[in-house]
Amino acid sequence: MSDVRVIIQRDSEREERVVTTGTTAAELFPGERTIVAARVAGELKDLAYAVADGDEIEPVEISSEDGLNILRHSTAHVMAQAVQELFPEAKLGIGPPIRDGFYYDFDVAEPFTPEDLKRIEKKMQEIQKRGQRFSRRVTTDDDAREELADEPYKLELIGLKGNAANAAEGADAEVGGGELTIYDNLDAKTGELCWKDLCRGPHLPTTRNIPAFKLMRSAAAYWRGSEKNPQLQRIYGTAWPSKDELKAHLEFLAEAEKRDHRKLGSELDLFSFPEELGPGLAVFHPKGGVIRKEMETYSRKRHEDTGYEFVNTPHISKERLFEISGHLPNYSDGMFPAIEFDEQNYRLKAMNCPMHNLIFKARGRSYRELPLRLFEFGTVYRYEKSGVVHGLTRSRGFTQDDSHIYCTKEQMAGELDSLLTFVLDLLRDYGLNEFELELSTRDPESDKFIGEDAEWEEATEALRQAAAKQDLPLVPDPGGAAYYGPKISVQAKDAIGRSWQMSTIQVDFQQPKRFGLEYTASDGTKQQPVMIHRALFGSIERFFAVLLEHYAGAFPVWLAPVQALGIPIGDAHVPYLQEFAAKAKERGLRVDVDASSDRMQKKIRNAQKSKVPFMIIAGDEDMANGAVSFRYRDGSQENGIPVDEAIAKIAKAVEDRVQV
Repeated sequence: MSDVRVIIQRDSEREERVVTTGTTAAELFPGERTIVAARVAGELKDLAYAVADGDEIEPVEISSEDGLNILRHSTAHVMAQAVQELFPEAKLGIGPPIRDGFYYDFDVAEPFTPEDLKRIEKKMQEIQKRGQRFSRRVTTDDDAREELADEPYKLELIGLKGNAANAAEGADAEVGGGELTIYDNLDAKTGELCWKDLCRGPHLPTTRNIPAFKLMRSAAAYWRGSEKNPQLQRIYGTAWPSKDELKAHLEFLAEAEKRDHRKLGSELDLFSFPEELGPGLAVFHPKGGVIRKEMETYSRKRHEDTGYEFVNTPHISKERLFEISGHLPNYSDGMFPAIEFDEQNYRLKAMNCPMHNLIFKARGRSYRELPLRLFEFGTVYRYEKSGVVHGLTRSRGFTQDDSHIYCTKEQMAGELDSLLTFVLDLLRDYGLNEFELELSTRDPESDKFIGEDAEWEEATEALRQAAAKQDLPLVPDPGGAAYYGPKISVQAKDAIGRSWQMSTIQVDFQQPKRFGLEYTASDGTKQQPVMIHRALFGSIERFFAVLLEHYAGAFPVWLAPVQALGIPIGDAHVPYLQEFAAKAKERGLRVDVDASSDRMQKKIRNAQKSKVPFMIIAGDEDMANGAVSFRYRDGSQENGIPVDEAIAKIAKAVEDRVQV
C-alpha cells in the first residue's frame, strides 16, 4: 500500500505527516472528539474523507462557526427523520442551519402542535442514541429524481441546481453548482438505510456526536419565501456542543423574552399596533411619546451644536424622483406600489436622500457653504413582507434621523472622522458602550452596484481610514454595500450581549452625479460634491425598541416617562405630595402622584411594575419636617430628605443621564 503526504494545519502550526493510502480525515485526529470535520483546500469535508497526496488539512472544532453549522445541520436531518417516522405523509422542504440553531420545513396536512413537538423531540433522542452513521453518496440528477420521486420540493431543488442559493434562503445547503449528493442515515450495526436526504454536507460522523439539542417552536412559512407558493410548517430547534451550553442558551432566551420590546411596550403602555392600521404600523401612546420626544430633543440639540441644518420633506413624490436617484430600478421591492393620480405615478417615500438632493440643487452653491449638513426626522415607508415584520425593529412606517452631508473631496476624510466620533459619542449618551464596526463593500461579481471601480476604491478606503481611528474591531462585509456606495455600520451590544446594527455611514459619489449636483470651487470651476449618508438611530422606532430591551423597560431617569411617583402613606398626605410634584414640574421634571384608593403597598407594587425610577413617599413625620422618603427600584429606601434636596437629587440624575 503506497504512502501519501499531507499537511496538518492548526492555526499557525504546520505539521507534515506521511500516511497510507485510504487514511481518512478522522484517522488523522484519533481521540479528538471535538473535531467534527476537516477543511481541505478551503472546502469542508466529512471526517470519512480519504485524504489525498498533497492535501492541506485543517481540523474543524465543533465549537467553531463551521463546526456549529455542521452540528446544527446534522440535527436538522435527525429532526426531519423523526418527523417522517411519526408523520409518514410529511414532505420535506429545506432544513439549513441558522444562527444559534436550525429549522426544517415540512408539508403536512395539519400544523404541528406543542404535543407534536414533544413527540418529535423524543423520537430525535431515540435516533441520536442509535448512533446512525451519516454517509455521503454522489448521485446524478436523474438518479436523484428517481430516488426522491415522492418529494416534490426536493425535485424542484434538483431543477434549480446552481441557482439554489438565489432561489431560496438555505437551499444552497442542499444543492450547489457542482455534483449532487445524498446523505444516508445508516444503522450503526447493520449498515441498513434508515433515512436519506438531498444534501451538500458535510455532517457529523454519527448521530451520537450530537451532544445537546431542543426543539423550540413551529411556525408557518411559504415555500421559497414566496406568498405565491404553498404554505409549509417550519420547526425551529437549537443544538449546542454541551448540555451546559444548551442550558445557558435557554436561560439567555428566557431573559431575552422578558425584555421583548413588544411585550414591554404593552405592559408599560408605550405603543401598540392596531389591527385597523395594518402590520408594521405603530402608534405611540402618551408614555411612549414622552420617551420618543426626549430621544429626539436630545439628538436635535446635539445636532444643532455640531452645525447641522434642519429640513423637512414630504411623504410622497412623483415616481420619477426615485428613477433619477436609482432607487426604483435597484430598490423597487422595498417600496410600496405606485399610486396613480393626475395621470402620473407617485410613490410613498422610502428614503429621504433624493429630496435632500433637491434641496441642495434648489440654488447655486459655493465651496464656502461646504460642508453642508442637512438633517431631518423624516418618516419613510418600506414594503416589508408581513412574515418579516417584527414589532418596532422591522416595520413598514418609521422615522429616520437622517442626515446628508455635502462636502468637497478634500473635506471628506475629516468629515468621516468627526462624523463617526459624533455617532459613537451620541450612542454612548443613550447608554450603549460596546461597539464594533462593519465595513460593507462592493461585490465585483454583482451587477447591482453602479459607478466606476476607482470611485468605489476611493470611497471604501476613506471609510476604512476613518474606522481605523476609532480603535474598534472592524469586520468585513463583502457585497453588503448599498448599490451607490460602501458603508460603515455601527454594531452595538446591549445589556445581555446581543449585537444590534445601529448607525450607518455611506460615501456616495453616484447620486450627486445622477442629480447633477455641483458647487462653485474657489477657482470658479463647477465641481461635484461628495455625498455622505448618515442615519444615527437608523430609525427612531427601532432605536426605541433596542433601548427598551437594553434597559428591560427600566429607562434611566432622563428618558423615563414618569421620573418620580409620589406615594402617600394615607389620604391626608396627598396634597403635600401634590405640592412636591408641582414644585418639581417647575424644574421641568415629570413627577406624578398616585392619589388612588389603593393601599400604599399596592401603589408601591404598581410603581415597581411601571419601572418608575424614584418613588417619593410621605407620611406625618415627613410633612412635619418638610421632607420626603426616597424608595428606589431595588427596594432600598432613604428617609428624611428635605423637599428641595429631593427635587435637586432627581434633577441631577436627569442632568447626568444616570441609571438608578
